[in-house]
This record gives sequence, structure tokens and C-alpha cells, in this order.
Amino acid sequence: DLDDLRANMGVIFQDFVRYHLSAGENIGVGRIASMHDQPRIEAAARRALADEVIEGLPHGYAQLIGRRFKTGVDLSGGQWQKIAIARAYLRDAQVMILDEPTAALDARAEFEVFQRFKELSEQRTAVLISHRFSSVRMADRILVLADGRIEASGTHAQLMAQRGRYAELFELQAAGYR
Repeated sequence: DLDDLRANMGVIFQDFVRYHLSAGENIGVGRIASMHDQPRIEAAARRALADEVIEGLPHGYAQLIGRRFKTGVDLSGGQWQKIAIARAYLRDAQVMILDEPTAALDARAEFEVFQRFKELSEQRTAVLISHRFSSVRMADRILVLADGRIEASGTHAQLMAQRGRYAELFELQAAGYR
């Protein structure tokens, strides 16, 4: 059933929508049936570490966010991204698809979000699309794509041992930190 499939999937895109609504409504649109379920919205915000952002707003979850409102507060890219992640968590989906979900976050925030995500994705299916090896390493299974096809598959350790494209790209990225 298509409705069941949609209800059990959560998606976070790199280019997520910035709704010019209140902070709570921004999360609530992730699951319309829960739009006014404040405890559930706050739980999703905590899971995404967006609660820290919202608690810093003058009117908390009721604060209008975005530049379109005279009394609205604009957020940084990383703050908006945490709101978008909370929106996906509100769905409490069995399948999560994340496309570069932490692109706008600094290194510390990215680490914290991924640690939380790792805990929350247990007993669920999660598909992470990323070019950042720091986040890819935690996957149970990594697929390396080249020219639209799967070139290699395995754990981080297995792919490093194969000394293929994955290992080459990992070493290139790691060299930037040395």
C-alpha cells in the first residue's frame, strides 16, 4: 500500500525546505497528524538536537522563523538543518533516507547529530548518501558508486583492505586533516 510506504519513510535532503512558520509547526509538517502534538514535536527536536536552537528563540516553539515575518527570526544554515532533521524524526519512520543531511553543520554538530542518528537508527533501515567519510565509516554496509553502478560493497575495513576507489578517496580526504 502506497500510503503505508509513505508513512513509514522519512527523508532528509541536503536542500531541505525552510518553512516560514513557527519552529514547532516547522517540525510538525513532518507528520501532519502530529502537527499539534507538542510532546511528540519536542521529542523529535531533542533527537535532532534542535531543542537547543529552539530554546534559544525568544518565543521557543511558538517563534516564527524566517525573514518573511516582521517578528520572525532567521536561523543559520546549521540551525535550519537541525529543524529539518527533527521534522524527519517526527515521522518515526522504519526507513530513513538521508542525503548529505549535515552539510551545513560544523564538525562538532555533525559528530553529535551522527552519534544521535546512530542510536536512533538501530532496529530501522537507514540509507545515508554522503561524500564525507567521517559519517560513512559508521555504516554497516557501504556501497561505492561509479558511473551509476555499484563498484564495491563492504564495511569500511573491507573496502580499505581492497585498496580500490573507496580507499583512494578515503586517503585523499584524510590527507586534508593531516
